[in-house]
Amino acid sequence: MNAAFFDIDGTLFDTRADLAATVNHTRADLGLEPKSVDEVMLHVGLGARHLLANAIPERADDVERLWEIFRSHYAEHMLETVEPYPGVRRTLEELRDRGWLLGINTAKPSFATHAILEHFGMARFFGNAVVAGGDCAEMKPSALPLRECASRMRGHRVSSHDWMVGDNWTDMQCAVNAGVKGAYCTYGFGVLNDARCTVKINRIDELLRYLKSED
Repeated sequence: MNAAFFDIDGTLFDTRADLAATVNHTRADLGLEPKSVDEVMLHVGLGARHLLANAIPERADDVERLWEIFRSHYAEHMLETVEPYPGVRRTLEELRDRGWLLGINTAKPSFATHAILEHFGMARFFGNAVVAGGDCAEMKPSALPLRECASRMRGHRVSSHDWMVGDNWTDMQCAVNAGVKGAYCTYGFGVLNDARCTVKINRIDELLRYLKSED
């Protein structure tokens, strides 16, 4: 069986408003002025600590303290405005029906990843194949979290027929490093930079034309 690994932020869910609001709640606690959503989004994709160090550079020397404040606020606000992108549920259902194994490979904190999937009833598509920030010794663009995710798919072995789906250069470089195909989501809020991808998609359901029952 073939497998598809999905990013969360900017790929399956639009989380921009809640992420930016939580960063700004953290900044307010420290007596700092808020930043725009676009400013905050520039730093999403390499994990929460990277986000905090760059979105709150005034306190970058104490990232662990920033993380504790951020985590508390995010646990409270992370479901306020988050929504799946159009077509996500139908796409996951169709891929499952076609026999694809589905997994999550994200730098998003594990507690938030699981909470969002459960809230929208999508955890059932992935089972144990969820690797989030803090679950693995390395994060994307390393291939390690993707391979860890594959190992949770009934022992699936990564092959060149598998896909990594995401909206950031870290996702596409992860695909290259793991030797799988990469679908770059142009509708997200990441950037491709110089990373290579197999295809670019403007909607998540465009995946269905590429991920057939047999690859």
